[in-house]
Amino acid sequence: MKKSPLLKTLRAICLMVSMAALASPGYASSHREAPLIFNDPLADNTDLYVFRSPDDTNTVTIIANYIPFENPEGGPNYYSFGTNIRYEIHIKNKTTTTGDDITYRFTFSQVNQDTTTFFNIRLGQQNLKTTYTCEKSMDGGATFTTIMSNGIVPPPNIGPRSIQGNPVGLNAPSYANLIQSAIATASSGEKLFCGPADDPFFVDLAGAFDVGNFRPQGNTTNAPKDGLARFNTHTIAIKVPISMLQKNGQGVSAATSILDGDFVIGVWASASRQQIKTLNTNGTSSYSGNWVQVSRLGMPLTNEAIIPVGMKDKWNSLTPYNSNDLQFAGYFSNPELALYMDNSQFGGAVPSLNALRIQKASLGTYDFRNGKAGLYPLKGSAAVVGTALDDAVFGTILLPNATSPRAVDILPIFFTGVPNLRPYQLATGKAGNPLAAGKPFINNFLPTLGDMLRLNMAVPVTPRNDPNFSSLGIVSTAVLGLTNSAYNANANLQFIPNMDGFPNGRRLEDDVTTIELQAVSGVALAAIGLWYDDYTSSSASPVTPALLRVLQFNAGVTQNDTTFKPSFPYVQEPWRGYDYTPQARF
Repeated sequence: MKKSPLLKTLRAICLMVSMAALASPGYASSHREAPLIFNDPLADNTDLYVFRSPDDTNTVTIIANYIPFENPEGGPNYYSFGTNIRYEIHIKNKTTTTGDDITYRFTFSQVNQDTTTFFNIRLGQQNLKTTYTCEKSMDGGATFTTIMSNGIVPPPNIGPRSIQGNPVGLNAPSYANLIQSAIATASSGEKLFCGPADDPFFVDLAGAFDVGNFRPQGNTTNAPKDGLARFNTHTIAIKVPISMLQKNGQGVSAATSILDGDFVIGVWASASRQQIKTLNTNGTSSYSGNWVQVSRLGMPLTNEAIIPVGMKDKWNSLTPYNSNDLQFAGYFSNPELALYMDNSQFGGAVPSLNALRIQKASLGTYDFRNGKAGLYPLKGSAAVVGTALDDAVFGTILLPNATSPRAVDILPIFFTGVPNLRPYQLATGKAGNPLAAGKPFINNFLPTLGDMLRLNMAVPVTPRNDPNFSSLGIVSTAVLGLTNSAYNANANLQFIPNMDGFPNGRRLEDDVTTIELQAVSGVALAAIGLWYDDYTSSSASPVTPALLRVLQFNAGVTQNDTTFKPSFPYVQEPWRGYDYTPQARF
């Protein structure tokens, strides 16, 4: 085949170049979050979810979504997984290894069954008909074993004539039938699904990008709008037995407690391309060179709301291993969003964030505003001996210097997970001393010093019909553990609803935007006894007006625009193009 003399390197090779310029961050999950990945939507990892399966609690479901803002009526070439991309899900369950402990790799192939038509579906045949291969590695990616070949990817949900029509369409009973038929069991036992779905993420996208100008619920003059409403995405979903994910092959019944640290996993997802794309004179293209990572995602909103724009492409190119992420630690220890919650900075410029204010005199002493000392005055003191803040434990990371106040809360949430160690226990039982032992409520500690979505698989599932089920995840757990007599009567470990919620994993329902904004505003600090400034020793309750304002804050859009399925793959059917109207998005 004769090739064009013009060789075009993919933007992937650009990711190998160091970048130094800094500017302000973007927002809105991982949808088009970095300059280079913006131009490659098929490789754009939009969201990652990891949760203990609500209907099959001996398993964990991992959902990695790709391709942002899929317009359901976007023909004639509908959205699909890319054919020259490695989509990978990475799992860490040990601290004694240097890379992945389990890797799932998905690659996709396409065929045109009827090249005589411009339609995507006609007379029972599909064009761009997609299948996939899934490979699994248990040795850090050195070798892979194929566990699924010719997996079915459902076609786009074009309309009733294409899907259910006969003889012009596929004559399927329903689109739901196509999804069910695409669910497969791998040779190693995992359940798999790859295909289009409703985008489950929800956010007031326009408000977020307008310098955090969110529109909380109840705003009647300018109501919040879900920027992802009625858009689709492409889902890779895996349901895995807990015994396959646990580092010693144990099932959850072997856990010593509901916070057993041996059941913590870290998960991240990525997409990679080969370095060089060659455009051929016959209209085709070919690929060559090394594979280069072009997109990654662990914790939601990391690259959007924390990493500055000049570093976003570099972030996407790195793995969270080998201390790669430590170069970004300063952005977590002094998050930019905190500047808009601080009246001495830009706090007065964004009225929609007025409810969110960071402690500047917690317990009359500790200032957690950007550049301030936070808990650093305690470093090396007798008060922190035996706590996570002890230099002999993790103090060198959590208290690195006198100008990184959020290294004590935001940094571990993203880079290590939160341990069941003092001071990271609820204020319940602490008798006013935040460094004392309190009520355990979270342990997803996996100290790899890299961005991952961490889940403690031993934590029971909160039923979706539980009256205490909340999209606010661990924030809701903390409130119940501090204020509800069913949970604050003692400081002992007990299950509190939503302990299985974000940031302990991420359920589809979790309102991660609201949770993370509340976290930047110091709600996690308050939960462990570092109360807001209006608290005094004579306060009747730690739930002071300042804390209440933070807890009542929401980011406007607090739930998905449609339901979720009660069983695997849990994401809802993709919106049908024939029914789509822009007005319906609002």
